[in-house]
Amino acid sequence: MIIRAGFEISYDCPQPTPMLLMLSPHSSRLSDIMATQRIDFFPTMSQQTYHDSFGNFCTRIVAPQGPLVIASSFNLRDSGQPDPQYPQAMQHPVDLLPDAMLLYLLGSRYCDTDKLMEIAWSRFGHLPPGWGLVQAVCDFTHRHIVFGYEHASATRSASEAYAEQRGVCRDYAHLAITLCRCLNIPARYCTGWLGDIGVLPPHGPMDFAAWFEVWLGDRWHSFDARNNTPRIGRILMARGRDATDVALVTTFGTCTMTGFRVVTDEVEPGEILPY
Repeated sequence: MIIRAGFEISYDCPQPTPMLLMLSPHSSRLSDIMATQRIDFFPTMSQQTYHDSFGNFCTRIVAPQGPLVIASSFNLRDSGQPDPQYPQAMQHPVDLLPDAMLLYLLGSRYCDTDKLMEIAWSRFGHLPPGWGLVQAVCDFTHRHIVFGYEHASATRSASEAYAEQRGVCRDYAHLAITLCRCLNIPARYCTGWLGDIGVLPPHGPMDFAAWFEVWLGDRWHSFDARNNTPRIGRILMARGRDATDVALVTTFGTCTMTGFRVVTDEVEPGEILPY
């Protein structure tokens, strides 16, 4: 399967403004990209790139005063298979976890484990550890939060999402991650493209998606509390402790977003691919 993905984001900047962007596919998907993926800027400008401590591909620019358009489009090969399931995957005791996993047991900006520890153990502490426990967390989170773009908040923590019972995909991810960490399961936040491939209509407006990964057995596994079902065509963009580490655009100054469009579509057989 070939997927066409991309975006176009517009800003108006009242003054020259430094920006940090995480809008490129993760390095783990680079071998799947057909031809070259790049980010285009209108007006054109210089850019610097680097990989952060989580392995995410980051771009630095200084946006000029006035209107700015940030855009990208690429084609990517995908297996066309739903998210893999490993129901026998085991949960390790904390003392047997690799050192690098311990970071993902700790609280973070939006994953306030201290406020949900008692709730996590009272709701899930009787369940056997492993894949089924994570799925139980996803089932609960999926039922507990009511989705709606009108509920979006840039400052809502996991405990607030639990109390308010509303939010968007990042809130589902933050709550599920926090509950998993409380239960001694390493969990990290993911963002990227997720289209409606294999999903019956009606489809909502296309947007970037948030999901999470947990460490079970000897590897990371993807879970999605928002959709709560294996999905096709998930394209990872960035990973981190929570949304703080993977913000799409961080502006170091006041700017107004004036446009936002995301594309994720399956390329039909025989369709001519632009390069």
